[in-house]
Amino acid sequence: MTKYHFTGIKGSGMSSLAQILHDVGNEVQGSDIEKYFFTEKPLHERDIKVLLFDEANIEEGITIIAGNAFPDSHPELVKAKELGLPIIRYHEFLGNYMSQFTSVAVTGAHGKTSTTGLLSHVLSGYKPTTFLIGDGTGKGMKDAANFVFEACEYRRHFLAYHPDYAIMTNIDFDHPDYFHDVDDVFNAFQSMAMQVKKGIIACGDDKYLQEIKAPVPVLYYGFGEQNDFAARNLERTTEGTSFDVFVRHEFYHRFTIPLFGDHAVLNSLAVISLCHYEDVPAEIIQKGLETFEGVKRRFTETIIGDRMIIDDYAHHPTEIKATIQSARQKYPDRKIISIFQPHTFTRTQKFLNEFGESLNLSDQVFLCDIFGSARENAGDLTIHTLADIIEGSIILTEENVNQLLRYDNAVFLFMGAGDVQKYQQAFEEKLV
Repeated sequence: MTKYHFTGIKGSGMSSLAQILHDVGNEVQGSDIEKYFFTEKPLHERDIKVLLFDEANIEEGITIIAGNAFPDSHPELVKAKELGLPIIRYHEFLGNYMSQFTSVAVTGAHGKTSTTGLLSHVLSGYKPTTFLIGDGTGKGMKDAANFVFEACEYRRHFLAYHPDYAIMTNIDFDHPDYFHDVDDVFNAFQSMAMQVKKGIIACGDDKYLQEIKAPVPVLYYGFGEQNDFAARNLERTTEGTSFDVFVRHEFYHRFTIPLFGDHAVLNSLAVISLCHYEDVPAEIIQKGLETFEGVKRRFTETIIGDRMIIDDYAHHPTEIKATIQSARQKYPDRKIISIFQPHTFTRTQKFLNEFGESLNLSDQVFLCDIFGSARENAGDLTIHTLADIIEGSIILTEENVNQLLRYDNAVFLFMGAGDVQKYQQAFEEKLV
């Protein structure tokens, strides 16, 4: 048994990995800032010790797993180096760990967390599966055959991985603080494709993924008939979505998912495609799809009176459109009220007009102050810059959330990758 210390344990991937190592019998602890994050709840449930950053946490006999956000000059890492202890970066450790399983990396600009959660759930109904989801959820199985994990493209961290399979959901320009343009993003995914050992499951409706070259088979899924796995005859209801799957133009099975929006169909189709390739029976796939309860902060619903409140991680224009589409399908007769908190100044500046276009798909828009990040906490623009291009939008603060009370029988979409939940909490307190 190894004793691990996680520097930055509240990070979404770090928390998940800590849970996995704990579940398979290791001693695990970690440190972070005092502020509460939703990713720490499963740590406390497992009695994993969560400390404040302090070099005194570092003692002889432990292995340090360091979060990617923390430089080598961090006091804990300096102390570990002085003591000659092993220091392994998160993505490097994960790259080595997966080698003992049939590994599946789920990556893409959008949809990777939801797809990772769905694939993990479906495969767990077939064979023991260890999984790491980017919402801070992880589970380790001592007899696991499969390892499903979310692989992030930011700073090309996913190039530390050489998985058996990769699901690629899409390629889109994001993280403008690192990537130069969409071609730079494509090059990162192309490099990743060259490291996959058995096969790639890629969305064939994505024009960039159509150009991916790899030393292994690339199987395409999507709505277009040219795809190896195609979804046809969609039936959208307020209960979910049903669709036929054709494998190379031959009918395979009709599936029903309790999910909404085209993106949910594509995510499910990616899972179906990989499972079909691995000979998982259609009945087991369907059972997994229909019992999936979702992942954290992805269309997470709370009902208070006649108001539906939804917490969602959407922080890119493409994701905002998908979230609003889902709400329109499930609640076609209700007004959609979007409460959006932009995440990072560079992303807000780069996609300013696109944010305006996507948010305008809702009936009313409220905007919260821009949430910075560890790598950038200030910028030249303000939330008023975005408000100026969205006619009728209103600036929201924790103190004036009572403005939302004027909407009865509505759907409230709280969207963002920062701390938009504090506005949701303030609103919910007004309702009870």
